[in-house]
Amino acid sequence: MAASGTLACDDVAAVGTLAARLAPHLKAGDAVLFEGPIGVGKTHLIRALVTNLESADAVTSPTYTIMHVYETGPGQVLHLDAYRLSGVDEYRDLGIEDLAPEAITLVEWGDQVAAAHPEHLHVRISHVPADEGARTVTLTAVGARWDAVVAELAG
Repeated sequence: MAASGTLACDDVAAVGTLAARLAPHLKAGDAVLFEGPIGVGKTHLIRALVTNLESADAVTSPTYTIMHVYETGPGQVLHLDAYRLSGVDEYRDLGIEDLAPEAITLVEWGDQVAAAHPEHLHVRISHVPADEGARTVTLTAVGARWDAVVAELAG
């Protein structure tokens, strides 16, 4: 069974704190797949991660460009948006299998291309109906690599 945990983020600052806690665990070859409705904060969380990975690059949504590459302290970060892709085959056509082993891969709408990353951290961000600024973040380890990370972050 995959390790899983849910965190309550009362506001944007709490999402940034989660990013600061996750960033030190990331290394080349890792994939983190983000899921959640439009406007929930996927790009915001990725922006905070990239900042915590010691990059000064401006992080924006790659909805129309599909992929942005950022230079960070631990190496390159690939920031992808799979929303407009038809599936895993089109995703692989981007050359991800060649690029991902040498970079940290962060994918918005990642549930659509999860088959390309048999081992990944799945991050589901949800709105909290009673509080417009609050979010619920569910972390799920897909593969043993992420079990300890999920246990630490959600524990």
